[in-house]
Amino acid sequence: MAKRTYQSGLEKFNRTSTSVNALFTLIFTLLAIACVVPVIVVLSISLTDESYIRETGYSILPTALSADAYAYIAKQGTMILRALGVSVLVTAVGTVLGVLLTTTMGYVISRPAYKLKNFLTWVVFIPMVFNGGLVSSYFINTNFLGLKNTIWALILPLAVSSFNVIICKTFFRSTIPDGLIESAEIDGASQLRTFTSIILPISLPVLATIGLFLCFGYWNDWFQSMLYIDNQNLYSLQALLNSLMTNADALARNSISMGVSFAELVATMPKESARMAVAILIVLPVACAYPFFQRYFISGLTIGAVKG
Repeated sequence: MAKRTYQSGLEKFNRTSTSVNALFTLIFTLLAIACVVPVIVVLSISLTDESYIRETGYSILPTALSADAYAYIAKQGTMILRALGVSVLVTAVGTVLGVLLTTTMGYVISRPAYKLKNFLTWVVFIPMVFNGGLVSSYFINTNFLGLKNTIWALILPLAVSSFNVIICKTFFRSTIPDGLIESAEIDGASQLRTFTSIILPISLPVLATIGLFLCFGYWNDWFQSMLYIDNQNLYSLQALLNSLMTNADALARNSISMGVSFAELVATMPKESARMAVAILIVLPVACAYPFFQRYFISGLTIGAVKG
């Protein structure tokens, strides 16, 4: 009797589990479609003839195929490559600097023996709740630090965030055993040597997670350029795209120096498809890089989770 009851309960549990799994599969499939379809639409527009877009509007699949947008961008090679170089430089330098500052700060406030641990924890936590405001940030970065129209204006304001520091603190406190650090101290290792030679090599998940957060943030940022950059030679690729989105003639104005009339450029440039082509160029590197970080990214996001 007990065996039949157990088997009946097990079958009921399996049916329920199968139904729940099917429901979650459906939900995540719909979410995946919702994420993929906009990218397909953008790619379709970038490969569609401009005149067809003006006549019929957007479509999921390109009907009148045309590579005019990419050909036009190729003609503006100097401007696009310069903006791409700025984006790559800002992303690389900002990610490395941000990971270094974030992990060191997170490690310091994770050590229970550090006397200023509680004070610095509040210093990190308060900006998560209360922001200093855009006006004060702009004043400090321009008048006090003199970052206006410099590459550092695109790097330093985004280098450290309280959220990332808290993630690092939680990881170091919950994952790194105190005995490991104490054994290093007994062997005569300094705090810097312990951090660089022992802690960082076994902290790849949090390093990859913070690095990915920073990389995405720097690569997709255009707001810092809008605030601090007036020199078009320092425009990032994202700032260039934002200029295209707000002013369809931005590429044309930048090309006047090439000896082509403004009216001719405006009449011939593929406005909508060019915008979408630039968007594809921005998305493509991130989409290609993400699979290599996914394993570390997932393990880093589960920091502090309850272990069974």
